[in-house]
Amino acid sequence: MKVACTNGRDKDFVALCGLLDDYLNQAVGGEKQRESYNQYNTLENIHDVFLMYDEDIPIACASFKKYDTDVAEVKRVFVRREYRGQGLSKQLMRLLEDKAREKGYTKLILETGAVLMEATALYERIGYSRMENYGQYKDMKGSICMEKALDRGGAPE
Repeated sequence: MKVACTNGRDKDFVALCGLLDDYLNQAVGGEKQRESYNQYNTLENIHDVFLMYDEDIPIACASFKKYDTDVAEVKRVFVRREYRGQGLSKQLMRLLEDKAREKGYTKLILETGAVLMEATALYERIGYSRMENYGQYKDMKGSICMEKALDRGGAPE
């Protein structure tokens, strides 16, 4: 496996985000169910992206974008179905946390769907805790928002 650091305009990231959107549409019962979320999942303000490859095939991604001075928001975490269960998303989240820490962020936040129980369980296993829904997700009942303080020491567990 190879990892590359890139940005939101990378063609492989865009392609994986298309697969993620397809997966989310299936999980929630169609794109119509996700209309209110789509506007918050654009890629133009994402400058920090990690891509994972198997040979030349992009298989996983994770990214973050600035939320405010001290906080970054995790976006577009995805692993192709046939590569799940190998700890790839955990590896990508560690890389994101290290990069965010390096850029001076003290906390990461994220939003996931209540129906995405595997994602929620992953985030809880790696130290994220539920928080009150923030920003645009405040009144969205299908959203779960989470946060994790970034220590200033070494890499996260």
